[in-house]
Amino acid sequence: MGFQPVEARKPADSWGLKIKKKTKLVSPCLGLFRPTVGQCCHQCTPDSLRNKLEQNSMGGFRNILSINEKHTRYRGWLVRRICCVLFVNGCKVFPSPVTNRVERVYQSNRVKEALLAEPQAEQGGDSQEQISRLPTFLPSLTPAFPLALCDASFCFGSVQVNLNHLLALHKASQEGSPLVYVYVRQSALDCALIPLALFCHNLKVPYTICTVKINNRLLRMILQRVGVVLLLNGDQTEQEFERDPLSSAVATSLIRELLHEGQAVSVAVSAEPGLGGQWLARIRQLIKDGSVPDVNLVPVGISYNCAPPANPQIGLSSVIKCLLSLLWKRSWGSVRIDLAHPFSLKVNHKRSEHQRMCDSGRCRVDDWLPLQDLLLPLILNKRSESANGRRRMSWLLSFHYASEHKPHPQDDLSIAIILHLIYSITSCKAVMSTSIISSLLLFRHRKGVKLSVLCRDVYWLTEELLFRNKDVGFGDTLSMVVHYSLSLLAPHLIMATAPSRKDPLILPRPSPAATHHLSLQAQTVTHAFIVEAVGACAVSAMLSDVAGSGVSNRVRSDGVDGDVVKGDMEFDVVLCQTELTNRALHLCHLLPPGFMPPCQSSHSFALDAVDSLVRCGILIMEEVPRDVPICDVWKREGAFSWTTSDDPYNSDSDCEELESRSYKITKPSQCPDLLFFLCSMLSGHLRSLCWATSALENLLLPLPEADFMTQIHCHLCDMARKKKTHYESCSEEAVHTALRTLIDLGVLLEKQEKGGVFLSVSPLFHSSENRQKLHRFISQYLYNYHV
Repeated sequence: MGFQPVEARKPADSWGLKIKKKTKLVSPCLGLFRPTVGQCCHQCTPDSLRNKLEQNSMGGFRNILSINEKHTRYRGWLVRRICCVLFVNGCKVFPSPVTNRVERVYQSNRVKEALLAEPQAEQGGDSQEQISRLPTFLPSLTPAFPLALCDASFCFGSVQVNLNHLLALHKASQEGSPLVYVYVRQSALDCALIPLALFCHNLKVPYTICTVKINNRLLRMILQRVGVVLLLNGDQTEQEFERDPLSSAVATSLIRELLHEGQAVSVAVSAEPGLGGQWLARIRQLIKDGSVPDVNLVPVGISYNCAPPANPQIGLSSVIKCLLSLLWKRSWGSVRIDLAHPFSLKVNHKRSEHQRMCDSGRCRVDDWLPLQDLLLPLILNKRSESANGRRRMSWLLSFHYASEHKPHPQDDLSIAIILHLIYSITSCKAVMSTSIISSLLLFRHRKGVKLSVLCRDVYWLTEELLFRNKDVGFGDTLSMVVHYSLSLLAPHLIMATAPSRKDPLILPRPSPAATHHLSLQAQTVTHAFIVEAVGACAVSAMLSDVAGSGVSNRVRSDGVDGDVVKGDMEFDVVLCQTELTNRALHLCHLLPPGFMPPCQSSHSFALDAVDSLVRCGILIMEEVPRDVPICDVWKREGAFSWTTSDDPYNSDSDCEELESRSYKITKPSQCPDLLFFLCSMLSGHLRSLCWATSALENLLLPLPEADFMTQIHCHLCDMARKKKTHYESCSEEAVHTALRTLIDLGVLLEKQEKGGVFLSVSPLFHSSENRQKLHRFISQYLYNYHV
């Protein structure tokens, strides 16, 4: 098997780390198989999967930074010293034969109509002056990738490419439909790694849609010459670019020309409002209009050991400083790139794949409801059930505001594609070793852990990830993996040891920057355990009700705030399956985009959350005495009760639904505190929601969006400093996510005025009683929350 090697460096003497050498791999499962990731969705794209899936003989991985004479057709002493140049010279280049693309873009009907609608056109302004302020798109690609290889070698120790789906990519590229590579933006280097990986494997280098602001003219010229489409210039933001009708028309015309020529395109999506989703909406609209026959979407998962900083603005001086700093210290570790299986957005010339999904009932976008319709009646009226449906996230598509933009059925289809791609990209990403250690330190050993215990938990968690069909981006002895990860995370950790103790103590550094970095690294582990995490939080919500009722008011938990009971964990309560499922269903609606499978109903996901706790040993079924055995399908009256076969929320049985089951909580043998470990994975998001809700009392008056967000952010930071922990709940990303959830809930109102966008608290939540109800509803899922 082709494992991603860990750099074999000797432990630093200053650490005093003494890890016993082991010859076995981190997990014995790595020696037997590696999970197959990046497959097409069996429900949404069965035709794409059936047409392109075949036995792949290119399994394994390749480090594209390690180029030797084996990659060239030449051999010899001199070749070994210039093998990189010979390799690049031997790679296939697909130059664009088009020379008048810019003229055709500006002469398109879309751009002409946008120019006529401009105020300058009404006043007799010069159209050439309007065109001059638009981004310049240079039409040619040149093989200038030796520079990219050198830059990547300075930044990373290795760049591993998963070879499992390269044959499918080659086959899809030969069929004629252009490839659109989609990735989730993490850093400024994302858009450079994908062309580099494709170039090294003789695939067509895509035109990269880059939203990083680069003001240096020389850098812009170089990047445009290698196929980077730089949208932003000067002080323009991505939001302003999307809201400008003329810029949007040029972008749509450009993407049409590129796809019509058969060129590959690379775009980024994000869970933030409107970032990247509009490009996918443009592609879908072009296919619907018949301007482009078909495209193949390729989700790309990029996993970093340590993600580079995401600089919104890059200049020549910042690039030079970054390269000089990397000459002295390599701090970004390794990268793993997974190019998933391509799937067609359109299976025939009449209907797109997602349109056919909707017609056949595979993707039911008609049950998407606003979040306030799903949860607000439950929160304020204390109903036991919520409306069945999915949370509508119209803000993923554009910068239109929910209060002013009415969702269109075609918008729902585009949002379905965006959600599907975000989930597919996240699912195919490999879990790096730094992610495993970060999740253990944040979610299980926040107050510190011995090195030997940490090694044992790394072994356990790696096995659990592999059993969930989640691939890992490392392979070596346990000692090498742990040491290499700790060396990368060293600036964010405290490692203490005493002369009398050979086993050092490791704990996360109690600072906002360190906690935020570890939280970002741990996100891939959270995605892998999201089903179990939702179920664990549902159990926590029911236990909080039990504690509030006086039946039991103490629960042992290492590292929680407030009362801590020593001794074994005992829960002498019986939990109802129906109530557990409802609690899990309510929590599903609060999850950020990308966590839930887009093809699965919320109710089905909630049922899986409860079942997953049974599989991992947290819940055991409680036997309840019955007059009729649970396996008896006959009613007590002796007649069958049939159900409709097209009901997606019923089981396969056509008989009456059986009585609800009951469960008791137990301790898994391998991880007795697994329940608290799973609850902690969602505690950062839920805690930021609780803290933001508590800040609304002082923000009843309308405020500009930036000022409102600043005050919420300051309140969250004050809460974290007061607690001296939980700094992951006060990051900028946490503030954005919390505010978007409160807006969707109807707690906050958006209003567009002359001075910009203003946010205000809904009159319904001017009442302290309603704010307390909202606070209690969210905090019930936090097992260790204390106001």
